[in-house]
Amino acid sequence: MLGAAVILAVSFAVCLVVPAQADTLEWALTQAYQNNPQLNSQRAITRQADEGVPQALSGYRPKVAATATAGSQFQQTTSKSPGLGAVPPVYVTTEANFAPHTVGITGTQTIYNGMQTGNRTRQAEGQVSAARETLRLIEENVLLNAATAYMNLLRDEATLDLQRRNVQVLQEQLRQTRDQFNVGEVTKTDVAQAESRLAGGRSAVLQAESNYVSSKAAYRQAIGVQPGKLAPGSPVDRLSPRSLGEAVAAGRASNPTVTAAMFGVDVAALQVKINEGALHPTLSVTASAQQAWETNTTTLLQQFNASIIGQLSVPLYQGGGEYSTIRQSKEALGQKRLDLDTARDQAQASVVQAWGQLEAAKAQIQATQSQVTAAEIALNGVREEARVGQRTTLDVLNAQQELVNDRVALVSAQRDRVVASYTLLSAVGGLSAQRLGLKVPVYDPIVHYMQVRDNWAGVRTPDGR
Repeated sequence: MLGAAVILAVSFAVCLVVPAQADTLEWALTQAYQNNPQLNSQRAITRQADEGVPQALSGYRPKVAATATAGSQFQQTTSKSPGLGAVPPVYVTTEANFAPHTVGITGTQTIYNGMQTGNRTRQAEGQVSAARETLRLIEENVLLNAATAYMNLLRDEATLDLQRRNVQVLQEQLRQTRDQFNVGEVTKTDVAQAESRLAGGRSAVLQAESNYVSSKAAYRQAIGVQPGKLAPGSPVDRLSPRSLGEAVAAGRASNPTVTAAMFGVDVAALQVKINEGALHPTLSVTASAQQAWETNTTTLLQQFNASIIGQLSVPLYQGGGEYSTIRQSKEALGQKRLDLDTARDQAQASVVQAWGQLEAAKAQIQATQSQVTAAEIALNGVREEARVGQRTTLDVLNAQQELVNDRVALVSAQRDRVVASYTLLSAVGGLSAQRLGLKVPVYDPIVHYMQVRDNWAGVRTPDGR
């Protein structure tokens, strides 16, 4: 009877019956995609980068300014007329009040500035693309963290259930051992061994409870909601490359860290051209018109001025600062190219590591499943042998503990299997809401970009959705 209780107690916790309303891994990923503040913050950063394009495009457009003046002016004039002979000179003082008023408008249009405006526009577009790749990286990290938090909580919940069931069995084992001691079938040593193993089981429960509480807090942080009853998670191997070579190639080409570094190289190259543009001539046209009025008590004077002036400026020597800036930007370009090589190497290392972890987790599951099966058979055999006096109580306790340990190892291996599949998908740049098929409105950064790119005026902030 006790043997049946032992087998029942260590039944695999992951296979617990899941209610119809259980939270699924896909549901948790959806919540993280919608609610994670880090992801929403990066979306706002991407929208800020979008504004760099209309700011650069403004260099193609005219700049117009209107002016107006009004006021009161007092004038006092003293004149001297020369005297003639005995006639002394005459001093005449006149006073007048004036009310000058002017209105004017001035427009300036840059015709040529060494292609700086065009290069600034292309640079801003590159910065937008880099920001989108950074957003994709943050999205991958958020989804991976959410999947990890989900599977950690599922593992710790199953482990806690296993340890609690183990304590129940140890309590039954201790009760039966005491009964056997009372009738002289076992010694006090056997009772002490059962008591020690029960105390160890209770300690394991406390540790499992601590791990479960920690994982629950991490789940809340990563996903944004309190966990309910969790359904088992499944790996996403179907979305990853089929071979290590394909995975490495995908990682070196599509990992968002790599693509962001590629756009960083483009931005740095355009900065060199922008700085070189400072050595080119600039040509601009300025048109202005002004109407002035000046009144006093007796007269009204009007004056209208209009002009259109072209200005050509050819830099000859300005202290050498422009040349230093160009050299500096070329060094920055070289650094960005080295950063790209570093990003590719890091992406390759991440892919290889994730691939190895996934393969190891698959093998670990097979090994631990075999261990669990063997441990179940061994426990049944030890129990039967103990009944006929061929095994001691300690042998039974050891066999039972070994089965529990194997069950816990299997739970951990299954968790590692799922997390490793998500890690590999992230390393090759394929972990996204679209790729996973999450039932959630996908945030498209192009929407906000198109809303602001060609705006000539206005301070309203579009929602970007």
